[in-house]
Amino acid sequence: MGENKQRMLAGDWYIADDEELGAASVRRDRLCRTYNTTADPAERADVLRDLLGSVGDRVHIRPPFLCDYGEYISIGARTFVNFGAVFLDAAPITVGEDVQIGPNVQLLTPTHELDTERRRAGWEKGLPITIGDNVWLGGGVIVCPGVTIGENTVVGAGSVVTRDLPAGVLAVGNPARVLRKLDAGE
Repeated sequence: MGENKQRMLAGDWYIADDEELGAASVRRDRLCRTYNTTADPAERADVLRDLLGSVGDRVHIRPPFLCDYGEYISIGARTFVNFGAVFLDAAPITVGEDVQIGPNVQLLTPTHELDTERRRAGWEKGLPITIGDNVWLGGGVIVCPGVTIGENTVVGAGSVVTRDLPAGVLAVGNPARVLRKLDAGE
């Protein structure tokens, strides 16, 4: 394993534009293209198992689906991901069970340097994203690097989640703010 991939997996600053990470992108590109263009559900399920790190039973992702590498994404059983999802997995993305993800949701683990010289040189790092069980992300939600969303939380459409959200709340806005605690029966 090369230095940049080691640094990426350790959560350190790395240069994404290297031969080894480029080869992983070629693999992802081939698998995503196949996933997004095949109509056969069995073939699509096989491709998803090849593409992602782990996939639970009865996971349904509507194409088009895009990701950075795929292998650092884990999706729990009975999760539904609607059209146009973008999961940039320079760090692990863990999605729990029974999660509902609306159209055009983005889970973005990469972050870039604030220093202009280092940013221009291509330095970046990934911070993991964790989505708890039974979460609902409305259409167009953006989850920023390093965020954890607790189980049973609902994030309103168009929200930008820049910080962790606790379990069992309704959060909306840019940046997303907790509006209220949800009752167990809601």
